[in-house]
Amino acid sequence: MQRKKKRAALLLMAALPLAGAWHVTGRAAGEEARMKEESEVREGTSEDTLATPSDFPEEYDYGSGTEWSYSAMEQRLPEPEGNETVLNTEPNLSEIQALYLWEEGNVPAQTEFTEDMTGYYDEYDFRPYLTAIPVREETEVKGAVVLLAGGAFQVRGNYTDTLPTAAHLRELGYQTFIVDYRLRPYTQEEGALDVARAVRFIRRHADAYGIDPDDIAVMGYSAGGIQAWEFLLHYDEEVNGTALDPDYVPDELDAVPAHASAAGMIYSFYGRLSVASMDEAELKAGELPPTFYCYGTEDPFYRQFEAQYDLMQDVGILTKRIVLQDWPHGFGGDGGWVEDYADWLERVFSLN
Repeated sequence: MQRKKKRAALLLMAALPLAGAWHVTGRAAGEEARMKEESEVREGTSEDTLATPSDFPEEYDYGSGTEWSYSAMEQRLPEPEGNETVLNTEPNLSEIQALYLWEEGNVPAQTEFTEDMTGYYDEYDFRPYLTAIPVREETEVKGAVVLLAGGAFQVRGNYTDTLPTAAHLRELGYQTFIVDYRLRPYTQEEGALDVARAVRFIRRHADAYGIDPDDIAVMGYSAGGIQAWEFLLHYDEEVNGTALDPDYVPDELDAVPAHASAAGMIYSFYGRLSVASMDEAELKAGELPPTFYCYGTEDPFYRQFEAQYDLMQDVGILTKRIVLQDWPHGFGGDGGWVEDYADWLERVFSLN
């Protein structure tokens, strides 16, 4: 526990600043009752946490998946080569593929980020991008997962959060897509458009990825979960960049609904900053999809996670919860929860 407590203390220094239900059809009454509320408190484990796969290029090496450091949290994923975007480039399932989410000069924004504004994680000319990590060729494909790293909207902890999880999920049959969404000084609303753009790309190329276009989940860690909530609440389905930026010119990808059928809240919640939403009307109006929670009892937001999970039962949202005894904030893909999430997703997707 000393390693975990030290890791939690370090992460909290960065994370504390952040700090109508979905309806299903075609399900047997018995299965609906079984999945309505699934909850488990258990000891966390690192036994099945995946270290960096041997076929990952060196620049995607995240180590053992069980350790945390500031340098790892602040490490950046490789950017796309040239001007490859989700609009002008076809999926390549033979390797890890990085693509810009927006065409150059046509990125919807309401924030003016200029060259003289310094001190941010990203430079003023940062372009949000997607990193696609395909399943192995011989693996049966079960769906797709969009992953959003945490970092208090100040950094994106891809090498501690999303990469280890993506490596594990692809072994279990899920095409994975890490989104480097916009951080401060941009707003969560602008970041939500980045998430929507990624979902549209995946749905457009569902056949290439071997998935049903409805079998897409969006999950986030800490601030990444809050970013997922912003997307699911206000910027999914038919909403496009003109909602924030009247100068944005929609393209053919905007005609694809940004629809996600499941969510994942990993030491996170639906809400803003350090406060979980306890607004039952707001949660119902969001028509949120089935949601998977995983968090530790030593997380400083533990009581808020518990309270929101309980409220979800009143809201009527299909939920599953795994609570890791004595685990802190910021365990990424460690802890032994990833396979449970994959199994739960398969059940949820079977209801589409």
